[in-house]
Amino acid sequence: MIKKLRDLSINRKLLLILLFSSLVSMLFAGFFLFLLEVEEFQRTTKDDMSALAEVIGNRSSAALMFDDRNLAIENLAVFNNIPAVQVTCLYGDQDRVFVGLANNADASQTCPVSIEGETTRFESKQLVIVKPINLDNDKVGTVYIRANLSHAYWQKIQFIGMLFLVLSAVSLLTFLLSQPLLKLISIPIQKLVSTVKLISATGDYSLRATKLSNDEMGLLVESFNGLIETVETQSQALTQAKNRYLTLYDDNPTMVFNISKDGLIASVNLTGSKQLGLTVEELQNCSIFDFIHSDDTSLMQDLIERCLTSPLQIHNQEMRNICYNGRVIWIRATARLVENEQHMSSLLIVYEDITETRLLNEQIAYQADHDALTGLANRNKFDRHLKRAITLAHQENTEHALCYLDLDQFKVVNDTCGHLAGDELLKQLGLLLRKNIRQYDFVARLGGDEFGILMYNCSSAQASQACEKLRDLIKDYSFAWEDRSFTIGVSIGVSSINIVSGNAVDLFKAADAACYAAKEKGRNRVHVFSPDDEDLAMRQGEMQWVEKIHQGLEQKRFFLYGQAIVPLLDSEDNAEEGLHFEVLLRYRDDRGNIIPPGVFLPAAERYNLAPELDRWIIAYLLEWLAGKPDFLKTLSVCSINLSGLSLSDDTMLKFISEQFLRWNVPTNKLCFEITETAAISNLAHATQFINHLKEQGCLFSLDDFGSGLSSFAYLKNLPVDYLKIDGLFVKDILDDRVDLAMVKSINEVGHVMNKKTIAEFVENERIFKLLKTLGIDYAQGYGIGKPVPLEELKPLTSLFGSI
Repeated sequence: MIKKLRDLSINRKLLLILLFSSLVSMLFAGFFLFLLEVEEFQRTTKDDMSALAEVIGNRSSAALMFDDRNLAIENLAVFNNIPAVQVTCLYGDQDRVFVGLANNADASQTCPVSIEGETTRFESKQLVIVKPINLDNDKVGTVYIRANLSHAYWQKIQFIGMLFLVLSAVSLLTFLLSQPLLKLISIPIQKLVSTVKLISATGDYSLRATKLSNDEMGLLVESFNGLIETVETQSQALTQAKNRYLTLYDDNPTMVFNISKDGLIASVNLTGSKQLGLTVEELQNCSIFDFIHSDDTSLMQDLIERCLTSPLQIHNQEMRNICYNGRVIWIRATARLVENEQHMSSLLIVYEDITETRLLNEQIAYQADHDALTGLANRNKFDRHLKRAITLAHQENTEHALCYLDLDQFKVVNDTCGHLAGDELLKQLGLLLRKNIRQYDFVARLGGDEFGILMYNCSSAQASQACEKLRDLIKDYSFAWEDRSFTIGVSIGVSSINIVSGNAVDLFKAADAACYAAKEKGRNRVHVFSPDDEDLAMRQGEMQWVEKIHQGLEQKRFFLYGQAIVPLLDSEDNAEEGLHFEVLLRYRDDRGNIIPPGVFLPAAERYNLAPELDRWIIAYLLEWLAGKPDFLKTLSVCSINLSGLSLSDDTMLKFISEQFLRWNVPTNKLCFEITETAAISNLAHATQFINHLKEQGCLFSLDDFGSGLSSFAYLKNLPVDYLKIDGLFVKDILDDRVDLAMVKSINEVGHVMNKKTIAEFVENERIFKLLKTLGIDYAQGYGIGKPVPLEELKPLTSLFGSI
């Protein structure tokens, strides 16, 4: 019953409540009304009868006193007008019937014989009135009345029934009139319910309930609409999050798996299912190991075990995966242990396809170790093999050989037919070398036209023989390009790898030095390195100086000396001439020793470091002179040596001009010295170089003049200001008539060309006097003054006494 009532609509519940309350109200009202009416009726009837009995008693007291029965009956006859009264009796003082009068309608009623103990009371539908008659406080008699109230009761009930009908009619009318009021409550609720059902059915959270009033229902509708608006916002956010998640999950280019600890697939994204060639449903409960390459299943098992052992960490593993068409791809699996809402653990694994990256890495690794042109190993890989060979020699006391091959006349092919021809020649020679070495030997292209071969378990003599065979193969090899044919040679240096060998750098230096010695001896030959070889020792020394020169420039180990150049002829101009000196370079080693240029300049010339030294000298000197204005006033000429490489350097002129502008030193006090050999080797370039600086006011001196075989033929084409006679002629001038004649002739030719002459290597007073006699303009040498730091330079006014 209660469940059925709960399932009724709001409107019916309201109607039922109204009807129930009305009925209950009517029942309670009728019941209490009946009780009240009956009680009031009994009370009123009793009071009225009692009052009437008292009146009759008072009137009948005389009849009792005078025993006048007729008067008593006359008094009692009043009750005949009251239909409900059945019998009326008058008793004397002894409670005996004096007179009795029955109602005409019910003559069967008689007075009780005795009324002792009788009281006024209701008996069922009858009323008994017992009223004593007192006279002067003495009881003289009693009035007894018995009335039947059935008819009165029935009339009262009819009245109450009529009244109840009226109340029912009023209640019904009230119920009917309440229907519109009930609808004011039920209709908004019904509309709200309809909106709820529609939202629930369609999932459209943009729908809103209609507000019909501003009461509590209106507030409820507003609250509901606000709640739905919040739900709509959250729904949109959830939809967007879901779409983002689906995009991140299903459209993710990586494969995403959720697997059990045993490797069973619980879920997979679309990318994973497409890669594996099965639907998402088909993949569920499949084993992840079914799609792992058989050689890599242990890697996957290890990944799962690592995740279980360290659940808070993220683990990675690269392995191979088999796709639906049997295609094998490389993947990087990233995995970690996760828990769901039920605290059940599983593994989240993300597969990233790294096939291209893997292939690219392999290609890069291959390219990092191989020469792109020849396909041979490159210098990096050769270095690793060389270090391994050194380790083997040290650990097993074995002997191996490092062979350094440098092609001869390769530049001819490049310059004649172009680089494509040169590249093809290198390819063919690389293939030739690979085919003609032992299977366990190792060949590599070291760079340019240089190759390296490691010959394992091979003595120096055996390596030399093998290299001779390779040399013959290369010498006899004919390279054809278009309509041309070329033969080339190769110079090979061999160094032994044994238990006493140093590191790879030392071995390369030894092999390179041996190869250079082979080229120095005429090319196309094999040279085996020996620690006792003086030529190789000198070359290795030069190679060591390359590093020292770089360190010297970085660590400021170089500094400048100056050696005075003095005039020989007495003249007013010479007397007024200021300081004239040549700048000389020095190097200070780690122990503080001063190293002369003859030790390191050959290495600088050979390894193209001379221009860097020349730039440093020019920049340092000009900065020093700019900071010594008093010294600059006394300066006449400062000579600066330039190497032949600097003359060929296209950027040197620009550098010198920039230094002139920066330090603003008078250029007419600067004289650049170039060797005769350097000038003659590129006469046109040297002439252009000299003219450019002379236009800026600089002077030029031709150093070591006379050492060339055709010096005089070129002299007239070189616009120099000074000729420095080679010291080899000057130092023996006192004892060698040929040297004397050479010095004399150079001086005469120089003067004819209006050039001043400077004699080097003037070591004593006798040479000084003879040079003065010959008319030489200037002298320089240890006999005049040794090189000193620039700060110690000063004019020399008195030499060898007064000459």
